[in-house]
Amino acid sequence: RTQIGDPPPPLPENREEDAADQNFDYMFKLLIIGNSSVGKTSFLFRYADDSFTSAFVSTVGIDFKVKTVFRNDKRIKLQIWDTAGQERYRTITTAYYRGAMGFLLMYDITNQDSFSAVQDWATQIKTYSWDNAQVILVGNKCDLEDDRLVPTEDGQRLSEDLGFQFFEASAKDNVNVKQVFERLVDVICEKMSQSLEGEADLVSNHRGQALKDSPSDSQGGCAC
Repeated sequence: RTQIGDPPPPLPENREEDAADQNFDYMFKLLIIGNSSVGKTSFLFRYADDSFTSAFVSTVGIDFKVKTVFRNDKRIKLQIWDTAGQERYRTITTAYYRGAMGFLLMYDITNQDSFSAVQDWATQIKTYSWDNAQVILVGNKCDLEDDRLVPTEDGQRLSEDLGFQFFEASAKDNVNVKQVFERLVDVICEKMSQSLEGEADLVSNHRGQALKDSPSDSQGGCAC
């Protein structure tokens, strides 16, 4: 049984080449989380491979895909982890939260239970991930409008309460899939830029303070 803090398992052989590619400016680790059967795997396959299958196969543990994108003249390698939603895999999947820069927290608009579980998933993000991890709430399967049980307004209201951005999407009809990932990458980039600017301001202020604290001639300081 994998415990939190244990090293991740070795990469599958067919992923080693992708994972070894060092030709990028940044690498973002992203996680897709949410209840089982909300469409996490289909969402990832639609984005990474532009493919979709209606056959449901439950994810065992955790899997990932790699995709490289270009944002702001930077080559960004996305390592996107697809997590199992079942409770029995929870110890394994939460071990991967640390180090993740972004999360897609997904529910199924035709499944009220998956929406009710969003708060618990948000608590797990807060518990196991970095404080500055960015999160987008995704209401998946918007193609099934006739079977909708979760109104759009409820998703918007919850996302505002949690401080997350919100999209409704469909992996099947390829609605907002690319846009969700692009927005998450942009938000991470914005956060990184703000952080770097903050560090620069801190260094500048520190230097200014150091100069200000130096004794001046008018104060009788030694000029030697």
